[in-house]
This record gives sequence, C-alpha cells and structure tokens, in this order.
Amino acid sequence: MDNSESSYWENRYQNQQTGWDLGEISSPLKAYIDQLEDKSIKILIPGAGNSYEAEYLFLNGFENVYAADFAASPLQNIKNRLPNFPENQLLHSDFFKLEDQFDLILEQTFFCALPKSFRSAYADKMQQLLLPEGKLVGILFDDELPGDNPPFGGSKKEYLSYFNPLFDILTIETAYNSIPPRKNRELFIRLQPKIKS
Repeated sequence: MDNSESSYWENRYQNQQTGWDLGEISSPLKAYIDQLEDKSIKILIPGAGNSYEAEYLFLNGFENVYAADFAASPLQNIKNRLPNFPENQLLHSDFFKLEDQFDLILEQTFFCALPKSFRSAYADKMQQLLLPEGKLVGILFDDELPGDNPPFGGSKKEYLSYFNPLFDILTIETAYNSIPPRKNRELFIRLQPKIKS
C-alpha cells in the first residue's frame, strides 16, 4: 500500500502499528512551547497523529490550535481525550491541500513519514502556510534510517538543501533534550520564511 495515501495511515492506526507514537509530548517541543508567551497565536500541527502536542497546548491555554491528519482515527482520539477541543480545528485533510496561514507550525514525525520525493513540496507548502513572521519549529531525524517504509531519515545537509532557498535558518542543531532512544539522532529546527522580494 502506498504510504502517500490516507488508507495506509488509517490502517496503521486501526492496527495499532504506531511505533513513532511516544504516548506523550516530545520533550524538545514541550521545552519550546513552555517558553511561548503569546497564547493567542494560531498554531498548526500537520500529520498530527494522536498529537499530545495539541493536547498540551490546548490544556495550557493555547486555544487557536489546529491538528491536521490524513487519517481520521487519530483525530477522533484527540476528540476523545479532549471533548472541548473545537471540532473545526481537527482537520481531516491532505496537508498539501490546506489553505490557511499560521503563526507557528510544529513538526513532529510528519516530515519523516512523507515519501522522500515529497520533501521539496513540503518546504514550499510550509512557506505558503506561514505568515511572514511565522515559524516552522520541530524535530527532524539526523539519521539516514534506511528502508522502504517510513520513518525516512536524512541529514542536516540534505534538509538545508530544501529549506535554505525559502527560509531563514534560525536554528538547526542537535536536540539537547531528546528522549534516550533518540539521543543525538534528532535535529531541532526553527525556521522563518524569507521575505519575498
């Protein structure tokens, strides 16, 4: 089954084949969120999955949070855990068809789930979805992860080839606070769209 199709991901959730799911918010993203002061900002979490990040944000007063996923099951899981989470902010959608703009986009295991051939389009779409002062923040694997199925890895050099033309690179460095199994295998990124001339 093609992992660029929603049915692939729906089946993974239905069969509980979700080894990427930490069961809690990722520690680098928690540390980043904890220093945010403006709780009115509009936030997107693409490829959200069960999105403990969306849950953490919402429970900490960030009400303008949107979780998008190709599969319906994880969005329902969010709704089950957070009955007050606004229905219209759970987006059952193809990321590449989203049309809105956001102050902040959080990347957590979405990039590595996409086929490698989608990476350039991912960078283009992220730039489109961000407001001029917006930021793309998150974690990318700093590990090649060979194999024909996701997660797909990569390197800092490869990632910069996609992001440098479109973004100012504010941070791209080894995460200091990864969970032990991912220690020294994750890059923390913080990118801002380049001003279009």
